[in-house]
Amino acid sequence: MGGSVVVGLDGSGNSVPAVRWGAEEAAARDLPLRLLHSWTSQPLNLPIAQEAENKKRFGAEVLAAAEATALELHPGMSVTTEQVSEPAADALVDRSGQAAMMVLGSRGHAAIAGFLLGSVSLHVLGRAECPTVTVREEETVAYGRPEVVVGVQEPGTRGEAVLEFAFAAAEAHHASVRAVRAWEPLGLRGYEPTAPAPSPGEDRAAVAEEKKLAGIVAPWRAKFPGVDVVEHVQRGRVAPVLLGACSQASLLVVGRRMQRTPMLLGPIVFAVLHHSFCPVAVVPRI
Repeated sequence: MGGSVVVGLDGSGNSVPAVRWGAEEAAARDLPLRLLHSWTSQPLNLPIAQEAENKKRFGAEVLAAAEATALELHPGMSVTTEQVSEPAADALVDRSGQAAMMVLGSRGHAAIAGFLLGSVSLHVLGRAECPTVTVREEETVAYGRPEVVVGVQEPGTRGEAVLEFAFAAAEAHHASVRAVRAWEPLGLRGYEPTAPAPSPGEDRAAVAEEKKLAGIVAPWRAKFPGVDVVEHVQRGRVAPVLLGACSQASLLVVGRRMQRTPMLLGPIVFAVLHHSFCPVAVVPRI
């Protein structure tokens, strides 16, 4: 994986876990870390004057503190900082074409209107050319749990970028991969833990889904022989199944379609971003 790990900083407390996570990711993959802050996109509730010079001075302090955090975790790491005048969303999307991945911070679950619902995050998540990872403010240890969960719904080559990212992340962090495939029998209207026992036809469908998942995962088992894999097929809607599977994971990896209009992110991606308690990587795919 070429490029750098780019962390977008808004100057709030949400940025600190993102810096830690980005630094760990850069170190594990032997990539440079790039810290970016837009002085024109600082949070409105920050206790600073509105003059441009004060905003730039504050931005320089944000970047210096973030760089110090990264180097404290990994002395000698290659870290560069960049303060820009263009809007944060535009700057991040522009640099995503040369980046290995982007990392964004977000508010915790207690927030009514979290960072993930803001225009900057939505724009970057929906337009970035590279994988974009969102890290909530509750995250204290990067890859504290040794499992990467990846949603496997797309057939053929359309899901390859998603699986490539998940297996590479697991290999870099000595974690296992849980490959999750959800399926819904005809007539199922939602996931119900107390649903009736499956019919013989549904049993056959479940076996077919297990074979399908095994076939999709097989090439990645061969490409990453050192990564343990759990194949997880579950009856239910995709978003609830993924959220249940990642409750004890370090990372959830999902894919998104490129150039989705007018909705930048599909309902499944939006749901897991909003409700997942672990970091979420959104990987663009064709």
